[in-house]
Amino acid sequence: MVSDSYILIPVGIALILVGTLLIFLDLIRRTSTKAGGVGEKRVEAGGAVVVGPIPIVFGSSKEVTKAMLVMAIILTLLAIILTLITTQVVVR
Repeated sequence: MVSDSYILIPVGIALILVGTLLIFLDLIRRTSTKAGGVGEKRVEAGGAVVVGPIPIVFGSSKEVTKAMLVMAIILTLLAIILTLITTQVVVR
């Protein structure tokens, strides 16, 4: 008998593919130039790398860096909470 948790693998893969497709479509939408467009557009970027419980944050401006720091803290707390929930389920 197949466990119910095996359905989560294709769902996770599908969510990753949909997310990648949405990012790609947004990139195409933002880079396409419209006729009659005025001025230059400023692009800001940032990211976070979480090594263990320590987030390493970078960004092209202070606002983006702050946003990435908040996201990294939220993701770190979420990972800790999910780890604690998982270990409690296994222990029981």
